[in-house]
Amino acid sequence: MVPRSTTKKAVVIGAAAVTVALIVTGCSSGKTSSSDSASKTLTIDKAFDLKTADPGRMYEPTGEMVDKALYETLLTFTGGDVSKTVDGLASVDVSSDAKTFTATLQGTHTFSDGSAMTADDVVFSLQRVIGMKGNPSFLLDGVTVTKKDDKTVVLTTETATPALPSILANPALGILNSTVVKKNGGTTTESDGAEKYLNTHSAGSGPYVLDSLNLASQVVLTTNKKYDGPQKPTYNRVVIRNVEGATQKINVKGGDSDVALDLSGTQVEGLGSTVTVTSDPSANVIFLLLNQNPAISTATSNPDFVKAVKEAIDYTDLVSIAGTGTSQATGVVPSMFLGALDSSAALKHDAEAAKADLAKSGYKGETVTLNFPSDISLNGIAFPTIAQRIQSQLKTAGITVDLAPAPVATELDAYRGAKESIGLWYWGPDYPDPSDYLVFAPGNVVGLRAGWEAGADPTVSSLADAAAVGGSDAERKTQFQDFQKALGSSGPFIPLLQPGNNIASKPSVTNVVYNAVWTIDIAALGSK
Repeated sequence: MVPRSTTKKAVVIGAAAVTVALIVTGCSSGKTSSSDSASKTLTIDKAFDLKTADPGRMYEPTGEMVDKALYETLLTFTGGDVSKTVDGLASVDVSSDAKTFTATLQGTHTFSDGSAMTADDVVFSLQRVIGMKGNPSFLLDGVTVTKKDDKTVVLTTETATPALPSILANPALGILNSTVVKKNGGTTTESDGAEKYLNTHSAGSGPYVLDSLNLASQVVLTTNKKYDGPQKPTYNRVVIRNVEGATQKINVKGGDSDVALDLSGTQVEGLGSTVTVTSDPSANVIFLLLNQNPAISTATSNPDFVKAVKEAIDYTDLVSIAGTGTSQATGVVPSMFLGALDSSAALKHDAEAAKADLAKSGYKGETVTLNFPSDISLNGIAFPTIAQRIQSQLKTAGITVDLAPAPVATELDAYRGAKESIGLWYWGPDYPDPSDYLVFAPGNVVGLRAGWEAGADPTVSSLADAAAVGGSDAERKTQFQDFQKALGSSGPFIPLLQPGNNIASKPSVTNVVYNAVWTIDIAALGSK
């Protein structure tokens, strides 16, 4: 995401700015000809952030959706439920210390050229992700992959890694036909040269194969004749077009497209009965940070001032300006993840309490600066709009706020350098596991961006350490809820919103379900 390391997923809002168009057309065993597939074509509009179809190098939302259709993973998720994994290509047994993960291939799985998948393909695919050091390589940091037998692969880690099952469901870890990829330049090192091939041919066992790829305009998928998995696709041909949000609305309303994936909460209003809208909170969380370093701000580093700000914000009002599908963020962990807090635990507006805590803090009306990226719009919500509303709410509470917008490229330095007094940012998941949110603990990545050093809050730190070790799902759920409750009580972060994710589709398209990892499962879409 934009606020994080550049080696991780970068989300581009709006039509992608692509300077070089790669137009490729390939063929693959099992591919359906255009004449065979024309009778059942699905057209999807999406604002592209597409850089490649090579799963070992891909880590952008459009790529996740495309590669979910082309490749299968060891584990997966059912529908939109990312709180727990289910068997995909394999079942995975996790050791009690969450350091050894034994994956056993289930049944027979066939690649699009008709060859059978073995453990060698699994080992090659995962080692290739690690060795190439591409965008998704961080997912397997510290993981060693070895073959036990033709059906079994063992993954080991030096430290407890309870998030690994959720990570294994990511399409970036899709299993490749190692024989085909090696013949076309594939290796498990940085010298790998298979990307060109994988942008013209898919080499997986998924329900679709790659027909053509244009990074600037569209991707075409056709059904894989050799597919023997559980999700038989309804549509024989799928065209994914690069279209910005406003045009997506026109297209889906006018019948030129079947599905529109990037409509804001305001854009879906008034679409009428000719379009079906599926609205859910996204996995993104917009939050405020209040710097705990007195050298940056004596106001925001005061715990009573932090409490006053939490109480002064009218969360219901913020939700109202954000549009359809948006909800209040109950904590830093999104609502669809294991360990999320329910609505009763969310921060609440309390004007009288805010007044009392502000007085207790000794605040004398000095101006406090609110920094934010001026050019970010997340799920259709513009950050300047949120910042202005927060400024107004805090003014009502007696707090003077000066808005300091800056382009994200500029503001990132201040954010990462812990130089902001109050910062307005968002966090999008690297993977759908609550351990991705331990970065908000004292001394961790986002904690340090708020000037919250290690040892600053022993209670929160001890709860974060306990959650990192893992346990059963029930134990982890309680651990992360306890961590978030303590973070909400004494931490410098204020979760504000989970922006809505709105998908518009023709009524004839069924089973449209939002997934926080791959947006929609194309093969699962039905027709009536």
